[in-house]
Amino acid sequence: MTLVLLIFISAAIALAPRDGVPMYSELSLAKQISKQSPTPVFQLDHGAFVSELRLLMCLTPPAIPLISTLPSAHGDINIINESQKQQLESVSYSSRYALGLFYEAGTQIDVPWAAQYITDNPCIRFISIDNKKRNIESPEIGPSVVVHTTVTFGSEHLDSDPAEVQQLILSHLEKIVPSLPKPAGIKCQKWRYSQVTKAVPNCSGQMILHTQPLLICGGDGFTRSNFEGCIDSAMSLAEAVKSHL
Repeated sequence: MTLVLLIFISAAIALAPRDGVPMYSELSLAKQISKQSPTPVFQLDHGAFVSELRLLMCLTPPAIPLISTLPSAHGDINIINESQKQQLESVSYSSRYALGLFYEAGTQIDVPWAAQYITDNPCIRFISIDNKKRNIESPEIGPSVVVHTTVTFGSEHLDSDPAEVQQLILSHLEKIVPSLPKPAGIKCQKWRYSQVTKAVPNCSGQMILHTQPLLICGGDGFTRSNFEGCIDSAMSLAEAVKSHL
């Protein structure tokens, strides 16, 4: 019986540090969080990457940081060729900021909606009362509010001071929802790779970078940034992996 280990690495989960400590996969791939970059980008120990890649691996980070993450080659193994590199470089993303407001248990947020798209504000596009949207309201858990900015605002302030950006978003939020109580905590996050505006061209939802062992990448950068696009890429990945089992 052959044991096949399939690891899915997502930009949102596997690239994030836990309690300030970089996470490591079961294969001990060194995913070091780049402190110089405002967007988490993992970096691989290329030697460990190739020596520990035994059966197959499926990567799903944004296409652009994937280019700098993967080595072009290691020894006699070519990881990514020039044509694939050019395809990945052609992908483009919109940029936004996300703001999280966190409240103590028992705090009441008196709005008649769980989530709302904003169409008449130059800064804010989306607001949600996150626990209400997820239907997990509880007197023991404090509510939270999630705010997404517009693409235009994100692009214009991509390299601005995060503290200044946070205050700008809060000032607009106060005008839209003046009844919001003062939060116990605030987190402002730059979302450099938000939604795909141009996906990998002529792609079936995934790209095989290496066959022996199988190294394959996918995600919305190979389809489109919505639920259906993610499902389409996942199905394409599954079919590609299936044919190599």
